[in-house]
Amino acid sequence: MKFGYARVSTKQQELHLQIDALEKTGCEKIFQEKFTGKTKDRPELQTLLSQLRKDDIVVIWKLDRLGRSLQDLITIVVQIHDKEVNLQSLNDNIDTSSPTGKLTFHLFAALAEFERDIISDRTKAGLEAARARG
Repeated sequence: MKFGYARVSTKQQELHLQIDALEKTGCEKIFQEKFTGKTKDRPELQTLLSQLRKDDIVVIWKLDRLGRSLQDLITIVVQIHDKEVNLQSLNDNIDTSSPTGKLTFHLFAALAEFERDIISDRTKAGLEAARARG
C-alpha cells in the first residue's frame, strides 16, 4: 500500500500543496498533521508507522516534514526501513527502493552516527574537564 504523510507546523498553514502532490503520486491513504516538528507527540505519524507492512511505501513531500532534526529523521526512517517499507521524498528526489535512494539514506545515517560520536566525545571531554577542576 502507498501511504502519504503531510505535516505543517501551525494551525494557520494549509496542507493542500502537500496533499495534492501525494494524491498525484497515487497515495491510497494520507495521514495529515498540523503540529510543529519540534513536538515528539505526532499521533498521525505514530498511527502511520503502526500500520506499515512489508513492501508498503511511505511518500512525503519533503524530508523536513517527517523529522524534527537529522537524528529524528534517521530514527523514523530506520523504523520504516526495519519494516521493509520504502520511503519516497518527492522534493528531495529520494526513493529508497532505488540504489541511489539507498545510498542517500546511508549517507544520512552515517552523518547521524558521526554527529552522535562528536556529541559523545564532547560530553566525555566536558566531564573530564569538570573532574580535573574538582
